[in-house]
Amino acid sequence: MHIAMIGTGYVGLVSGACFAEFGSTVTCVDSNHDKIEQLRRGEVPIYEPGLQELVEHGVRSGRLRFTTDLASAVAQADAVFLAVGTPSRRGDGHADLQYVDAAAGEVAKALTGYTVIVTKSTVPVGTGRRVANLVRATNPLAHFDMASNPEFLREGSAIGDFMRPDRVVIGCESERAREVLRELYRPLYLLETPIVMTSLETAELTKYAANAFLATKITFINEIADLCEQLGADVSDVARGMGLDGRIGKKFLHAGPGYGGSCFPKDTLALARTAHDAGSPVRIVETVVAINAERKARMADRIIAACGGSVQGKTVAVLGVSFKPNTDDMRESPSLNIVPALQHAGAQVRAYDPAAMHEAAPLLPGVTWCTDAYHAAQGAHAVALLTEWNEFRGLDLEQLGGAMAGRVFVDLRNVYRAEAMAAAGFRYRSIGRGPLRGGTA
Repeated sequence: MHIAMIGTGYVGLVSGACFAEFGSTVTCVDSNHDKIEQLRRGEVPIYEPGLQELVEHGVRSGRLRFTTDLASAVAQADAVFLAVGTPSRRGDGHADLQYVDAAAGEVAKALTGYTVIVTKSTVPVGTGRRVANLVRATNPLAHFDMASNPEFLREGSAIGDFMRPDRVVIGCESERAREVLRELYRPLYLLETPIVMTSLETAELTKYAANAFLATKITFINEIADLCEQLGADVSDVARGMGLDGRIGKKFLHAGPGYGGSCFPKDTLALARTAHDAGSPVRIVETVVAINAERKARMADRIIAACGGSVQGKTVAVLGVSFKPNTDDMRESPSLNIVPALQHAGAQVRAYDPAAMHEAAPLLPGVTWCTDAYHAAQGAHAVALLTEWNEFRGLDLEQLGGAMAGRVFVDLRNVYRAEAMAAAGFRYRSIGRGPLRGGTA
């Protein structure tokens, strides 16, 4: 099978490399000449565990190629995947489809035989039919079918998610298209992966509904965490007690500073806008969007309160700035709210992140970037743990405290136990854990 993957961003590059690993011949296309040259040299422009090795293996095997020549890639493809960005449109929150439209127009001109055009990007309901109409208008003789194959990749775990998915969702209305896509995903049959065949609209909505539900779980446990702090309960135990119920599940029940990243913020907003326009508002999702924005804005206040109500003239060490561990993605990261607020309140910020500092530096001016957690802590009056990278889970608390000018530790990910922090002499604050267990050392 020959695949053309239009777009070499996170979704396109991961999907292309994984399809090549499955045995397909994949040509990844991008209009950015510098990025294509970088990939041809074997340099992967994003941080994702295992992706560098997977790309290198695909290139060595000859099954993974990179080009700026869309026409040649599409001409020989059995399936063309549209994996371009769909950011929130400025002003109204709808998904911006300009890149999808541009890619579809170019693909239409390059079609030479029967081809399945597949939207891999997260797109509003109705986009598949809209793209099909655009292709027909551009090339009335085009012989193609339209399909939707939304991705469910978690940043930091994307390779495993693609190779061993919970399910594959395919929306199309042609048996011939179904057969092409079944063949592409045939390596997953040995794992008995559920293949969910639906209409275009159903597949498109499934992606939005899944992300909105997960964002809702995160927001729910964050609100319960706030209640725990008022009642003296421990949100970690509450979440465990809830998660052991098979109807609820334990995933995405970890209290913290709010969700971020490339998917949840824009997808919840886009779903809310789509539903409003359809005359069927999703009020739960609208509330989730509002609560999450408010929560991220309030996180700096927690750090300031832990420092006695003021950080004027003080130094705060920030551990982790990416929106989650195992990625360098800074999109909608809580750190983008927290760090500027601390600086505005008069703090000097020293920070360290294992992967995201290059991406973060232009977004967070005035920060002193450090080589590790202990370097960041030098002379700091407080440490704030924002992202739960593994290397932050077992810090030498004596060494950390010895480097600091104060002993305040604000744990926005509930990585540590209050008892251990108290024994090390820290004044400890966490999320959703009452004074007996999590708050004051």
